[in-house]
Amino acid sequence: MFSKACEYGIRATVYVAQQSRQGHRVSLKQIAYEVDSPVAFTAKILQQLTKHEIIRSVMGVNGGFEMHEVQRGQTRLSQIVEAIDGPDIYRRCALGLPGCNALKPCPVHNKFATIRNDLKNMLESTCISELADGVDTGLAFLKR
Repeated sequence: MFSKACEYGIRATVYVAQQSRQGHRVSLKQIAYEVDSPVAFTAKILQQLTKHEIIRSVMGVNGGFEMHEVQRGQTRLSQIVEAIDGPDIYRRCALGLPGCNALKPCPVHNKFATIRNDLKNMLESTCISELADGVDTGLAFLKR
């Protein structure tokens, strides 16, 4: 459903939010290790997340990545998905057919439209703070 970059981006954002709650900035290497992602790939993802103002990068000796409290409560999962994968997730054909649309539907088009709408609603209504809560309480995890 999501690209590998998007999966890592979501995990990285949740980890940064979780650590920021505790007053910690986290390094690129620390994030990559904690979300089980290659360092160079994680760097590119964090660059995108910073560019879209989802997380914040602080330079210097005590630098790293962080999220302020307001960001954690207001940032929606949909913002991460759109920053990394773009808005096509809401339009893409379930079977990967380029000409699929309401006028010329693939065999699963109409059934998948419901799933796509549910996905959009879930992504738009889920904030990063909620996801970090799940990890903090042990109800969810970020790494194998």
